[in-house]
Amino acid sequence: MSKDPRLTMTTMKVLSAFCEDPKAEMSGREIGKKIRMRSGTLYPILIRLENAGWLKSRWEDIDPKEEGRPRRRFYTITGLGCQKTQDALNDVGQMFGVPAWTS
Repeated sequence: MSKDPRLTMTTMKVLSAFCEDPKAEMSGREIGKKIRMRSGTLYPILIRLENAGWLKSRWEDIDPKEEGRPRRRFYTITGLGCQKTQDALNDVGQMFGVPAWTS
């Protein structure tokens, strides 16, 4: 695992999507739709968070030819990621009030 990722507003927006239901798996496309973020911004953030151990992912177990579509990669937040996200949200909330990305 690498050091903690830089917590930009866009990174926090991605992490906050997982906080609603920390046990839920979401595909990158679902995350992007939920937080209105394009894939070119979203996927590098997902990779950084996974490399830091804040997220984990798995490939969908399907045969793409049978399904007629590419496999999806599903992401979930780890216990470490959940704790770090809550800590960061609390810090920002104490400094500035309710963060814009939680609306």
